[in-house]
Amino acid sequence: MARIKGAMMTRKRRNKVLKLAKGYYGSKSSLFKTAKQAVMKSGQYAYIGRKQKKREFRKLWITRISAACKMNGMNYSTFINGLNKAGVTLNRKMLSEIAISDPTAFTALTEQAKAALK
Repeated sequence: MARIKGAMMTRKRRNKVLKLAKGYYGSKSSLFKTAKQAVMKSGQYAYIGRKQKKREFRKLWITRISAACKMNGMNYSTFINGLNKAGVTLNRKMLSEIAISDPTAFTALTEQAKAALK
């Protein structure tokens, strides 16, 4: 039985890493060892970034809702509490979109929240 050498798979694996490292600064884009380290680290950053993106958007939506609530004479926490008591199940993304695109509908929601709190 002839021995099978691993040159082809090794080359494919290395080329895959170097392709991912394309555009990196200096030897990180051309040397396998440094490219592998850079690709691993960039993968960690990308994973963390996907989690942070969700946090940042939620923070933005809450800020927009809070600003719209202040225009209607409420603060954010009482508004959300009033909506929960009124049985309105809109998420923060939709509430912020309503606050931006349709202020009259948002005013109606604040009135609904105020009525539920009384």
